Amino acid sequence: MTAAPAVYTGLPERRPHHTPVPLPPDPEAVELSGPVFGPADVTPADSDLTRRHPGEPLGERITVTGRVLDGRGRPVRGQLVELWQANAAGRYAHRADRHAAPLDPNFTGAGRCLTDDAGRYRFTTIRPGAYPLAGLPNVWRPAHLHFSFFGRAFTQRLVTQMYFPGDPLLPYDGVLAALDDDRARGRLVAGYDPALNEPEFSLGYRWDVVLDGPAATWTEGSR
Repeated sequence: MTAAPAVYTGLPERRPHHTPVPLPPDPEAVELSGPVFGPADVTPADSDLTRRHPGEPLGERITVTGRVLDGRGRPVRGQLVELWQANAAGRYAHRADRHAAPLDPNFTGAGRCLTDDAGRYRFTTIRPGAYPLAGLPNVWRPAHLHFSFFGRAFTQRLVTQMYFPGDPLLPYDGVLAALDDDRARGRLVAGYDPALNEPEFSLGYRWDVVLDGPAATWTEGSR
């Protein structure tokens, strides 16, 4: 019998060690500390992670697209969507990542875009590889993409993860195991859609995100 995956608690080094300090609400300070961007700041090239360097990145090219909706099913227009990920070997282009897998000089693993009038986003990237969790014996994270949605204001920022269908590591992932709702887990897994394939270039995946309401997509910090 296969043992049930452990509930995800994170690494001890990443847990807070001090009591949170409450701050009085200050709308002006919140707005000043939030991101400042406009349509001119986000270009179409920002959403293609395979074209950010002189050479071609290694790995399987994929297209990921979907709609960002509110709790009533209405499209959220002009939403800043950010994506970051590991490369095809399962390593992030970050100095803190000590995984022995190789870095790809032609892949940074970060992109962004704005949703259109239908609430639709679209990225072209490389399917990330699985990677081990340092300090935990034989524990691997399945392939996944990190997403950030900024909502209407900085205080509404939501961060979540997208998984790939059919990944054999999904039943063993601590993040998914921490969700006690099968439907919530299912909403984190994209669907393969051959209609989104770019012939001889990339495979297509569709993943819609609901920001609030009973069918909301799970976000980091929620239960």
